[in-house]
Amino acid sequence: MAIRGEEKEPAKKTGINKYFDIHKPVFWPSVILITAMIVSTLLLGDRAEELFSTIQSTITNNAGWLFVIAVNVFIVFSLYIAFSRFGSIRLGGDDAETDFSTLAWFAMLFSAGMGIGIMFWSVAEPIFHFLSPPMADAESVEAAQQAMNLTYLHWGFHAWAIYAVVGLSLGFFAFNRGLPLSFRSVFYPLIGDRIKGWMGDVIDILAVLATLFGLATSLGLGVLQVSAGLDHVFGLPDNIYLQVGIIVAITGVATVSVVLGIDKGVRVLSELNVRIAALFLIFMIFVGPTIFIMDSFVQNFGGYLSSVSTFSFWTESYAQSNWQNSWTIFYWAWWISWSPYVGMFIARISKGRTVKEFVLGVLIVPSLITFLWMSAFGGSAISLEMAGIGNIGDAVNSNVATALFVFLEQFPLGMITSVIAIVLILSFFVTSSDSGSLVIDGLTSGGKLDAPVGQRIFWAQTEGLVAAILLIGGGLSALQTASISTGLPFVLILLLMCYSLQQGLKREYREKHELVKDKEREDYKKLVKETIKNQKENN
Repeated sequence: MAIRGEEKEPAKKTGINKYFDIHKPVFWPSVILITAMIVSTLLLGDRAEELFSTIQSTITNNAGWLFVIAVNVFIVFSLYIAFSRFGSIRLGGDDAETDFSTLAWFAMLFSAGMGIGIMFWSVAEPIFHFLSPPMADAESVEAAQQAMNLTYLHWGFHAWAIYAVVGLSLGFFAFNRGLPLSFRSVFYPLIGDRIKGWMGDVIDILAVLATLFGLATSLGLGVLQVSAGLDHVFGLPDNIYLQVGIIVAITGVATVSVVLGIDKGVRVLSELNVRIAALFLIFMIFVGPTIFIMDSFVQNFGGYLSSVSTFSFWTESYAQSNWQNSWTIFYWAWWISWSPYVGMFIARISKGRTVKEFVLGVLIVPSLITFLWMSAFGGSAISLEMAGIGNIGDAVNSNVATALFVFLEQFPLGMITSVIAIVLILSFFVTSSDSGSLVIDGLTSGGKLDAPVGQRIFWAQTEGLVAAILLIGGGLSALQTASISTGLPFVLILLLMCYSLQQGLKREYREKHELVKDKEREDYKKLVKETIKNQKENN
């Protein structure tokens, strides 16, 4: 039911049975487009990788500037919303209560937003930048500092600002304006009742595709790393058969979790992930170069803050190289394509939190944890490389997925920590898959919070299938292209979303204060009447 008179849930026919409750204009086009992608990849065979590479370079060369502008708009806008008069608005209304504790909330935020990614890139990316920095001499002190600054840029506030904008928009229009938890709802201030028609359907279809391919990218990276880890630690053959086998096994576990739902499945696994990750991080801080890690964390953070304005607006205008397209633009496109999933998941778990609490919680806490993680693993890896220990750079250049395991070998209990790393990656894999399934369920069922079990299973299996096909068809290049291709149209949707959210919050604030004024008038009139009545009785 809508809690505002003019805004009502779109009335669409749904195909309802025991196993599926679908919104046909979104479900079937999404399935057809995904199937077309899978079939095309399989038919192209060896040519798929070349095609993926061409598409990726075309988009990044011609639209990189748009991604750079957009992510900066998102971080400025999210901070403006948090510290404006709208910051006191509570998702769900003034009397709304939170569904999860703050610890559980942060655990699910972190697991959904960064899990697999930081495991894959925490050692590899800083080493990459150290060996081939865009604006410094390779393997120099300046290169080491620049490597960490760039890593912080890619994994810090900008990424989480994207999630904050999307999550807040979805949560506000669902919980405060009474609309379905769906992307079409966010654009009610712009297109009104047309969200019920083809315009709303197109928006939700794009959200489904962006979610699925962004998720497939992360799942694919996780599989590559697990496969490399099993080869490195146990000698299993690191090939496509092992990788597809891992996807099948983990998709099976994810299916069980998604059937259990958010509270029994996703929440429990997310909290377990964070506990294991916290122990993993603490272990590394204590057995690694402890003083160096803490010193570098402080220095890296300061360096990031001082250089963020330069790097966040840098577009390689005069360098004439392809470095930024392969790194920064890829990341911005990845986070944008990942944002429908993370944003909708965050929205579902954030009812009862104020706008300010939501934005600052999403921006600051996960970013700081990520920064400490990158300093502990990436910073330590650079210190080893500078000292000529471990040959981590060679591992990165030969097979980036092995970087973490080669790094762990340089410290006590290397075998045990490598096994723990594999378990942690697999666990993040499961939470990413089942959380994504719940999100796509909502999008393809017309914004319903709880889709039937059969529908959840269908999307969990589809995510695994897409990740497997992309790996078979083009490996890492295919995964990156999937994110960039879906991120390009979605960046325009997110920019419009900022304006729509601002209009929605503005109206909510005005209505809230008008109600307060009306209540004050009624209370005053009541007080006057009681005073007059008392005076008459006393006389």
